[in-house]
Formats: sequence, C-alpha cells, structure tokens
Amino acid sequence: MCIVYSTLITRCAPEQRFCACLWKHFHMKVERLFLSCFGWRELKMERNLTMTDSKSHDLRAQENRVMAVDEWLDRWKEGKTGFHQDQVHKLLKKHLDTVLDGRKEIRWFFPLCGKAVDMKWLADMGHTIVGVDVSEIAIKEFFTDQNLPYTEEPVPAIAGAKAFKSSDGKISLYKCNLYDFCSSIAGKFDGIWDRGSLVAINPSDRQRYATLIVSLMTKDCRYLLDTLLYNPSLYKGPPFYVPDDAVANLFGQMCNIQMLESVDALTERQKAWGIDYFTEKVHLLTLTS
Repeated sequence: MCIVYSTLITRCAPEQRFCACLWKHFHMKVERLFLSCFGWRELKMERNLTMTDSKSHDLRAQENRVMAVDEWLDRWKEGKTGFHQDQVHKLLKKHLDTVLDGRKEIRWFFPLCGKAVDMKWLADMGHTIVGVDVSEIAIKEFFTDQNLPYTEEPVPAIAGAKAFKSSDGKISLYKCNLYDFCSSIAGKFDGIWDRGSLVAINPSDRQRYATLIVSLMTKDCRYLLDTLLYNPSLYKGPPFYVPDDAVANLFGQMCNIQMLESVDALTERQKAWGIDYFTEKVHLLTLTS
C-alpha cells in the first residue's frame, strides 16, 4: 500500500500532493488497526517466514565442509548429541497420515537413525522399522532407552557390519556405513523419515545419498524429508543448509516433490551458533514412475 501511495504522490501535481499525503497517512493507520485486530502477530510471523524462505545463499560456503566418520563416533562417545530429540518429532506426528495415505503396518526406513524415539513410536503402531547408523553406541542406547530386548548378529554382505534386532522382529538397526547399505540387505521401503540425515551428510556426498535413497523406495513409497534453512556463511554446520533448489536438483528428476510445511525453528541453541534465523521445512517425495 505504501508503495502505491508513494507512486501517486510522486506523480501528483504540487497542489495535489498534500491531499495524497493525507490519504496515505490515513490508510497506513487503517492497515495498522486492521492488523492489530485480526492477528498482527500471526501475520508478522508469516511474513517473516516467507522472507527467510526466499533468501538465497551461496552453497559454496559449506561445499568443502567434511565431517569424518570418527567425528560422528566421537560425538556419541562424548555425549555431544544435541541433535537427538527425546520426544517424537512434531512434524512427523502432524504429517504421519499424509505419509501413510491409508496404509497400515508399512515398512519404514530411518537413514542415520541414531537412537530416534520415533522408531519405537511407529513400531508400537504395528509398523516395521529398519534403521542404519555408523555408531554402535547410538544403536545400543536406543534399545536400552526403550527397554527393548534385542539380538545381535553379523551382516555377511558388509564387512564389519552388525544387525541389532528387537525380539519381536519389529525393529532392525544396522551398524554400518550408510553407503554400504542397499536393498539386497533389507529390501525396499514404503515410508522413509529423513530427519537429521540429508542435513548431516557431507555436502559433497549429496548426489550419492539421493541415489541410494531412491534405490530403497518401493513404487508406492512416501518419503518425508526434513530440511533446514539458515545463513551458511554464519555457521559451517552440521546440520547443513539445504534449500529447496538443492532438493529439486537432487531428487527432481526421479521424484515428485511437495513442500508440506515451513516453520520457524529458531531456538537459543541455534542462536548460539551465531545465526539470526532457522527455518525447518518438511517435504513429501514420491517416485515419478
């Protein structure tokens, strides 16, 4: 509205500008009153979220950032796992029905699963869970935390790998490098929950990662992908900055991509990284054919 009136004022004859300025001032007052009465705070948050979503940053700020496997293992050894959540992720809860699409007892895949409580939550609904993580500590802590008895066995197809399986057969977690895992080990999956995986892998490995994930999808698989937006020049990651165009470049030729929700996820933890905004987005991906 202000832009429109500024244009009108500029184009008015000098003797008309005074009236135009009065009208501009009047309508600005009305707009402020309207917003205060009908959800100024909510509208402001929506506007800010839209602005941050539209920011475009240079991916080169993080392209050479590499987290070695030993660094991840050390984080679990030292308990530096601030990325772990003790509660089921709210966006998984909110969009679960969209992923299930009326299906019951489907097979779920959790890449870089850690000890995500989401796995037990879904297993209790009757779903079958398969996860992969390089940390044996994370996997064992999952079964201990959830009070689940389990068995441990080698995986012949992958040198040094182990499979940890709950006694009821609902949850199978593989201790191995994610890129050594394939569909011949545990089949394909009807659902994937990717929270803290794509945003954790090294940026240089993303295409390799996307190829692997797609190879694990059944034709009816529904892949729920969680990504993060912030200014990568202010924080080196992980978690890494993954904008929508990166998702499209990685999966667009193989999958239909639907953005389900975008939320302001900035907390004191992220502020301590030195960033001024932190947006979490959840996408639904399905195979094109």
